[in-house]
Amino acid sequence: MKCMMSVDREHIHRVTDEKAVKLYHEGWRYVSKSLWKEKVRDTEQPTKEKLTKKKSNKMSKSQKRHMRKS
Repeated sequence: MKCMMSVDREHIHRVTDEKAVKLYHEGWRYVSKSLWKEKVRDTEQPTKEKLTKKKSNKMSKSQKRHMRKS
């Protein structure tokens, strides 16, 4: 796998070695993987809010057992 940047420095792609050779002949240039990580992979992506389960007021089995004993 290689990381390639377009001539206008707008696009950075991670491609296979075969595609990298083709892109190189089209004018793209090789860049470091750390640059790809910084600009593409690790960019802030909108995250969905995680839904939390609603806590029920039901007694657990052990709580019921203790209630019966007392």
